[in-house]
Amino acid sequence: QVQLVESGGGSVQPGGSLRLSCTVTGATIGRFCMAWFRQPPGKQRERVARITKDDIETYSDSAKGRFTISTDANSNTLFLQMDNLRPEDSAMYSCAADSPGPMTECRPGLRSEVEYDYWGRGTQVTVTV
Repeated sequence: QVQLVESGGGSVQPGGSLRLSCTVTGATIGRFCMAWFRQPPGKQRERVARITKDDIETYSDSAKGRFTISTDANSNTLFLQMDNLRPEDSAMYSCAADSPGPMTECRPGLRSEVEYDYWGRGTQVTVTV
């Protein structure tokens, strides 16, 4: 049974940094195309970043240049390093895993949330003075 558990959220001031983690259990992270999504209060879920099985990274326009997505095979963990945070980055951040199959490459670009097979419950990020 595949499970994703996020951690690392919290409250920071504008300009600050946070590092989110998403630990995968029940399968090797290298099987998946991994992504981070976020849902601000009262708004729809939006795509943030995605990393393929070949470590190709894709970012939303708002995340580009400030956020970095990465994985660590040893700990089976997905990360999102977030720097220069802004109040509009405040949201519930969730990780997601897309399992295309062992012989299938990840599709390029940010993908719709409907393409993901597994989701974590989320970790809250609040950016405020």
